[in-house]
Amino acid sequence: MSKRQSARYKIDRRLGENLWGRPKSPVNRREYGPGQHGQRRKGKLSDYGQQLRAKQKLKGYYGDVTERQFRRIYEEAVRIRGDTSQNLIGLLERRIDMVVYRAKFAPTIFAARQLVSHGHVFLNGRRCTIASARVRPGDLLTFSDTARQMALVLEARASPEREVPDYVAVDGDQVTFVRVPALDEVPYPVKMEPNLVVEFYSR
Repeated sequence: MSKRQSARYKIDRRLGENLWGRPKSPVNRREYGPGQHGQRRKGKLSDYGQQLRAKQKLKGYYGDVTERQFRRIYEEAVRIRGDTSQNLIGLLERRIDMVVYRAKFAPTIFAARQLVSHGHVFLNGRRCTIASARVRPGDLLTFSDTARQMALVLEARASPEREVPDYVAVDGDQVTFVRVPALDEVPYPVKMEPNLVVEFYSR
């Protein structure tokens, strides 16, 4: 499991974008970066800087995935036939913690990861505690009785903040991963550029 070392909103402030589209994000109030030099005028990013920033955004959005884990996903995306950037997004969206988040059973990707690691999620009837476990089209996710009664889960499900995308089907307390999404189907609150991530790693 990838361990987040810092507060999630620090990622928002460092990148200067409301990465998850949340109303609580400090970027909504302060668009500049943290620290005493945060309000300085930013210089133009080099090509490398733009690629690095695109990678940091994508890693941050999916729960601040570790560099080793992220690179392994990229290498797998390269091996799959087709567009590498599309493959990369497809593999990231197939993570079980991401499916829980997309289905609105958790308010944040970090809460979804915790729900999985604490043993509250079942994949095709078997308890799954590995947040990076990959689901396949047609796989069924169910939740423990404890999870279904958690205030955090109930609030997330009732929240109008996000919509459930078409590639995830929610039927009561059951979630089905319908298909691997294309890049333009994924509901990112900010613009993601996986093509720049591919360029970063293929240098």
